Amino acid sequence: MLSYFVRRVGYGLLVLVGVNLFTFFLFFTVNTPDDMARLNIGGKRVTQEQIETWKAERGYDKPLYWNDAAQGTARLTETIVWERSVSLFALRFGRSDARAGVDIGHEIRTRMGVSLQLAVPLFLLQVIASTAFALLLVFFRHTRLEFWGVVLCVLMLSISSLFYIIVGQFFFSRLMHLAPISGYAPGLDAVKFLLLPIGLSLLSRLGTEARLYRAMFLEEIGKDYVRTARAKGLAESVVLFRHVLRNALIPIITSAGSYLPYVFLGSLVFESFFGIPGLGAFVIEAITGQDFAIVRAMVFLGAVLYIASYVLIDLAYTWVDPRVRLG
Repeated sequence: MLSYFVRRVGYGLLVLVGVNLFTFFLFFTVNTPDDMARLNIGGKRVTQEQIETWKAERGYDKPLYWNDAAQGTARLTETIVWERSVSLFALRFGRSDARAGVDIGHEIRTRMGVSLQLAVPLFLLQVIASTAFALLLVFFRHTRLEFWGVVLCVLMLSISSLFYIIVGQFFFSRLMHLAPISGYAPGLDAVKFLLLPIGLSLLSRLGTEARLYRAMFLEEIGKDYVRTARAKGLAESVVLFRHVLRNALIPIITSAGSYLPYVFLGSLVFESFFGIPGLGAFVIEAITGQDFAIVRAMVFLGAVLYIASYVLIDLAYTWVDPRVRLG
């Protein structure tokens, strides 16, 4: 397993290098630093002097790949590709392109904690609720309960998450005053505030996840080992929980594991609507303000999290199913 893990990490690093180079090409070759300066300065009339000043303040006045004016290793290190691309592998994200010039690394560390407060409970509750609901539908298959449960799933997945947010804020915040509509605060106040976005996000994803898991369980109950378990006189609940659920864990882990990067990166929609200062809102603010340094850093961080998630998913397969061997 160790050799497999090392190989997967090596493949992941190669993918990360490719993503980083492609991102650098898009931001600094297709879209030059002069173009970035014009977008950030704004206005109809932008002089070349203003552009050069903006580039000098943010380090974009250096050569892209090779600095002939420097000596020794500085020819490589005093370039934009080294300071804005290679440095990301050491998790040195630099400062933003905005006038405030915030430390991107500090913002990521601070905001990631806020995003985790929302995403970790949501991730755990989503897996438990979706699996339990899907098992309930399978247990009562060929009954009216299953029929209306599937109808409810289709109805929930057909509705946009924006509808859940708007209706939930109006009903629970404005009418019933059970939860604040906005105004995130750290500490114990965050628990009360996060109940509404967690509940609405759980409801918006429940239909999709439960319907997917139900299909997985229905595929499993038609296999020979299930018929053998029933022939031995095992109760249907025992067959579902001890055999079907265990053998369906691999596709469930695959589906749930693909959501892991969002656990760290936050939800763009929910954080924006509820005013939660997490990484999702950070990305929206960067795109709105055309802060390319933040966008590049978040693209790199997202690639790291996706690669790490799928390596962990592969390792989890061996824990769920001993028949899986990583070689």
